[in-house]
Amino acid sequence: MSLYKHNGDLLLPERRGIIGVVVNSLGRTEHGSRLVRRGKKFGRISKPSLFIWILLFAALFLTSSALFGLKLLFPVRIGGNGKKFSAPILEIEQETSGSNVVRTTSSKKRRQHFPCEVALSKSVDYIIEPRYIRNFTNFLLEYVVTEDKLQVSDVVDSRFGGHQTLEEREKSFIARDQTLHCGFVKELFGSPILGFDLAEKDKAYMSTCKVAVSSCIFGSSDFLRRPTSKKMSDFSKENVCFVMFVDEQTLSKLASDGHIPDDRGYIGLWRMVTVRNLPYKDLRRTGKVPKFLSHRLFPSSWYSIWIDSKMRLVTDPLQIIEYFLWRSRSEYAISKHYDRNCVWEEVLQNKRLKKYDPRAIDKQFNFYQSDGLTKFDPSDRSTLLPSYVPEGSFIVRAHTPMSNLFSCLWFNEVDRFTSRDQLSFGYTYLKLRRENPDQPFYLNMFKDCERRAMAKLFRHRVLSSPPPGS
Repeated sequence: MSLYKHNGDLLLPERRGIIGVVVNSLGRTEHGSRLVRRGKKFGRISKPSLFIWILLFAALFLTSSALFGLKLLFPVRIGGNGKKFSAPILEIEQETSGSNVVRTTSSKKRRQHFPCEVALSKSVDYIIEPRYIRNFTNFLLEYVVTEDKLQVSDVVDSRFGGHQTLEEREKSFIARDQTLHCGFVKELFGSPILGFDLAEKDKAYMSTCKVAVSSCIFGSSDFLRRPTSKKMSDFSKENVCFVMFVDEQTLSKLASDGHIPDDRGYIGLWRMVTVRNLPYKDLRRTGKVPKFLSHRLFPSSWYSIWIDSKMRLVTDPLQIIEYFLWRSRSEYAISKHYDRNCVWEEVLQNKRLKKYDPRAIDKQFNFYQSDGLTKFDPSDRSTLLPSYVPEGSFIVRAHTPMSNLFSCLWFNEVDRFTSRDQLSFGYTYLKLRRENPDQPFYLNMFKDCERRAMAKLFRHRVLSSPPPGS
């Protein structure tokens, strides 16, 4: 590599290549140094050299224009894994549900959902239970307590939900005085219930509850999220039962996290109730017992609120009951799903995310189609529900006969088929209404953004376990 000096100054190393060739073509001075001629002498550059300069600049211009134009037409980025994907363009939309949604326009659309304004009563001091709440459809429900499995055909195991035949299942949908399966079945008279064992002191406490808020954690699947105490009225703190059902494994894990029940069995507002002898290997299915059967766990309760363990309650229970039940003259309230309305979509999503054994999902779905389930049609004004797919993490109930019957029917579907309760909700409700055209059931299916205003949403502690039934 050569260095050149000019007027005693050390110049940079000579650069070779295309530019060097072009510069070499411009000639030298009598002293040997390279010189770019100026002024009139510019015309002494040879025509071939000028032609090379023009071609060079033209090629650079066309190349850069072409690349820049392609980027405008096809905005592409390279991900960390080397894969190309379209650059997202953010759009702000206003959902018809009233919640603001940030939508990402890309190869995979992602949405963020937010709570919306909910006009709750300002104080529980002025909330009074309306008289008409006791005038809903009235009939007597009793429950199967014992079942001699030797008298039931094709029975190979003992089950918490019993062994309901298809004929018994069909009759149970009729709203009338009846005895039906609804969990807590004993194999024989005098034998223990087949799972979900509770201490006698906890049973005694729960039998006194008039309004219950409940949740559960099984298998250490979540952190303990206490209701926000400052949001709860003194009246609710004294008169509402806040019950968290846990198994022994979860209780031990919570203790290692620093959550230890006091002498009365409380952690914050939660009364910790330990469940022994879990009725199902599938912990999700076990969680459906307190979720659907609150009228059986709290036999004297008039109202109950179910909240998933991934949520923290930030609203007073009486305000929730007044807003979702009394104000709308309803006996059951549950929110629509934030993204899907049709069971067909829910089936595909469960398969895609491997939520359950696809063969079991197909068996359940085919059964429902053969019994009249059709696709959700938002343009059909006669549709009985605004959506066939719920967001079941938050349920508000009056313990009326129709509400209790629906809860038992929905639980029986989860007991018979898959534990994915969003698959069976629409079918169960529509069949109940079809079998009882003259018996109204007042269900309030509210906006998802309203659910998000009642409780703060978190992620579960651990990743989901392998799909049950696989």
